[in-house]
Amino acid sequence: MGGALAATLGSLLYPAMLGVQKVGSAPERVIATPATGPLTEADRDFVVEVRAAGLWEYPVGRTALRKGTTKAVRTAGEHLVEGHASLDAACRNVAGQLGITLPNQPSPQQQGFVATLNADSGTQFDTDMTTTVRAADGLLLSTIASVRTTTRNSLVRSLADQANGTVLDEITVLEKTGQVDFGQVLVQENTASKLPAQDVTPPPPAAGEPQVALTPPTTSTRSPSPSTG
Repeated sequence: MGGALAATLGSLLYPAMLGVQKVGSAPERVIATPATGPLTEADRDFVVEVRAAGLWEYPVGRTALRKGTTKAVRTAGEHLVEGHASLDAACRNVAGQLGITLPNQPSPQQQGFVATLNADSGTQFDTDMTTTVRAADGLLLSTIASVRTTTRNSLVRSLADQANGTVLDEITVLEKTGQVDFGQVLVQENTASKLPAQDVTPPPPAAGEPQVALTPPTTSTRSPSPSTG
């Protein structure tokens, strides 16, 4: 069903614009009617947003395992890796069933977050990592709540439930580090993005490009590498 749906709808199943605080230009417009319930632009954009969140927070979690200066920060990194590996698997499964094209890279804005944190060191890394991810997760949590209460698609509803648990867990462990700059979080959560659409939209994959999978940690190491599949 997913392949036929993708072939029929084409570009409708990849967002033209995916903002930080708003998904879709006409979020209630139904773009597909699979057996699991009507699929709206907001539903599609949500699935893509969940995928994009994992594509940058997962490597940030791996970096926190190496660079975090306290056990609490490293624990937060562990939760980011484990949580997004599990959530990404669910996201890819839902997208496959609904014919939604997923990105293999986060948005340019999110790539900028990763680059900044890769350049950080010491306690500056701790503060920047926890604050940046906490602010992003606060915005994502609002999107999850909106989609969960409005979607008529059972697969999207199930993904929203899992995403809600994952993001709440991340927010909790980030706050427990004592490193979050809540003043900066409030600024980021309450300031509308002025970035152009291309900076906040993850690029679609190239034709024939293998889908990147976020691999779960093994028992011997907590620094897994992304794989393709």
